[in-house]
Amino acid sequence: MPYHKFKCSECIPEREKHAVVKGPGEDLTSCLPLGYKNTIPGTISERGCAYCGAKHVIGAPMKDVIHMSHGPVGCTYDTWQTKRYISDNDNFQLKYTYATDVKEKHIVFGAEKMLKQNIIEAFKAFPNIKRMSLYQTCATALIGDDINAIAQEVMDEMPEVDIFVCNSPGFAGPSQSGGHHKINLAWLDQKVGTFEPKITSKYVINYVGDYNIQGDSEVMADYFKRMGIQVLSTFTGNGSYDDLRGMHLAHLNVLECARSAEYICNELKVRYGIPRLDIEGFGFKPLGESLMKVGMFFGLEKEAQAIIDEETARWKPELDWYAKRLKGIKVCLWPGGSKLWHWAHVIHEEMGLDVVSVYTKFGHQGDMEKGVARCQEGALAIDDPNELEGIEAMKTLKPDVIFTGVRPGEVAKKLRVQYLNAHAYHNGPYKGFEGWVRFARDIYNAVYSPIHQLSGLDISKDEIATDIGFSTRQMISDVNISKDEATPIEERPYTGDYDSVTKLRGKTYPNAPGQLVDVV
Repeated sequence: MPYHKFKCSECIPEREKHAVVKGPGEDLTSCLPLGYKNTIPGTISERGCAYCGAKHVIGAPMKDVIHMSHGPVGCTYDTWQTKRYISDNDNFQLKYTYATDVKEKHIVFGAEKMLKQNIIEAFKAFPNIKRMSLYQTCATALIGDDINAIAQEVMDEMPEVDIFVCNSPGFAGPSQSGGHHKINLAWLDQKVGTFEPKITSKYVINYVGDYNIQGDSEVMADYFKRMGIQVLSTFTGNGSYDDLRGMHLAHLNVLECARSAEYICNELKVRYGIPRLDIEGFGFKPLGESLMKVGMFFGLEKEAQAIIDEETARWKPELDWYAKRLKGIKVCLWPGGSKLWHWAHVIHEEMGLDVVSVYTKFGHQGDMEKGVARCQEGALAIDDPNELEGIEAMKTLKPDVIFTGVRPGEVAKKLRVQYLNAHAYHNGPYKGFEGWVRFARDIYNAVYSPIHQLSGLDISKDEIATDIGFSTRQMISDVNISKDEATPIEERPYTGDYDSVTKLRGKTYPNAPGQLVDVV
């Protein structure tokens, strides 16, 4: 068996079966690490809890909702603004967070009365918001507060409001994935079928499993609209509470992140007969194939192909420019959930990156199976890693950059390993054709950052820190530009602002950025 034992975890022998190295010709039955198990006592896990998976990942992106947590304020604070779930209503759900702020006295005497008071006060503070999601936490679940009954009391007294109750305390599952499951089914049981949104097209979908990180959902929704498809609801990025109550009227569920939202898709098929179609929004080839699959379902192949051709012609030259300069760069793909397998193959195939490790903090065996199958031979696959294992892996594998979250990312910085935020992005969105180029640009800027190069110099030993250790050269695009077009690319200053590059795009050269500094 190709199990990998970390030296730092020798005192926890069970950890050995949670990490494997993918060998040549390895079949999945012998190289899958154990996944979705309870965290082993003694290891410092990076996992989130089930409450985090329900409130932070699934619930909070809903835009026109007061998200109220019934528990200590720390639970709420930990799940506030750590992802960039933007919305088109001035980011209401990002600006405010709500907690009943349970104290020790409430654990003794109960907190139901305070909960009701908090709910009413929140609605009065925001009179234009008539919807609320109410989340249970460990503390109030353990003392038995009946949040369903309190929510119903408020709705009886205030008939203009509607409250969704999510009973997913932190201990409701081995990881945040347990919370995904809880909120998926709770939403379906409580709210789906209770509202009839307006149907404006012959082709209607729910876009499921996307959370509009820096605008991801809007990018994909734009493609669907250009095909003539109505996006009835987005579960839950930039999603409207009432639109999501009408999910039962869609003709197709288009699923992006299977780990977080396949549960509601499967149940919608059972209860309402709505089929499920899995797609991928990352990478030119996977995205093109996904748009075509949706097009084929509705008989809109021509419309899908027109988008693919237009976007590819516009953005592929830029992607190729970056790919030439990223070939052979070593990366650790440590994103947490579905990006493990959404990215494992395509960043190698389309950007030339070498994936030396993959991991998941809360994925199931299915995630590991797809991720390991897609990544390169020799990659180290890890389930539920702790901080010391991550440090040991970076020291052993010596990656140029890791794609992960803020906490392990900050640890990587101390080891002088660049990181990109795989959860909330650095400069997203990363979905879509343009987004994939934006991702490549962020990787390029991370790897070739002059500041990063300078950080490795020891000013107590190096004679002149600014002159020792690196050199720069101008990288000029080799695109041919006709005389009658605007200022040639090589004469344009590169500001580092991707939007400025986009505005400079011409009709016949949707190509590479202009002057870039490559540090060697």
